[in-house]
Amino acid sequence: MTARSDQYHFVTVWRVAGTVAEVADVLGDGAALTRWWPAVYLDAARRTRAGREAAELWTTGWLPYTLRWTLELTEPVSGTGFALSADGDLVGTGRWTFRQDGPEVEITYDWRVAAAKPLLRRLGRLLRPVFEANHRWAMDRGQESLALELRRRRARTPAERAAVPPPPPPTFRRLTAWWSGARRPG
Repeated sequence: MTARSDQYHFVTVWRVAGTVAEVADVLGDGAALTRWWPAVYLDAARRTRAGREAAELWTTGWLPYTLRWTLELTEPVSGTGFALSADGDLVGTGRWTFRQDGPEVEITYDWRVAAAKPLLRRLGRLLRPVFEANHRWAMDRGQESLALELRRRRARTPAERAAVPPPPPPTFRRLTAWWSGARRPG
């Protein structure tokens, strides 16, 4: 059986300085994604669905489109990782795993997802390599942003904290600001 053009399987491996407990604390808080990974996560709201933790997300990449989807924890955050499901413009499952390796944590993200947004489904066959590159870009910003967040959390003084650069912003700041105002009530 061949994979449909709207289905993707990504395995990403990060290495960051820190502890498994620190990494689990950051990655396990879906509502905080906008603060430390703003290049990708434009908005996040904490929800509970059927007794499980969830976050309603609005995301982007280096391409000028956005996705709305819900991330729901399907396994609790632990020292070895956690699992999640996605529903909305993206539908699928993901698993984060953590392994301490000396002063660093090896983090693996196994993401099996299908594009449900009509534009992505229709263009999947033609633009698959571009969509895959967009995912790699987003995950590279995630590793960079996580490393900065861990440095910020370990800072002992306000001056040390201020010395940590901010995480990378969204690529299309003006477009996402306009899109946000055009799409939201108010």
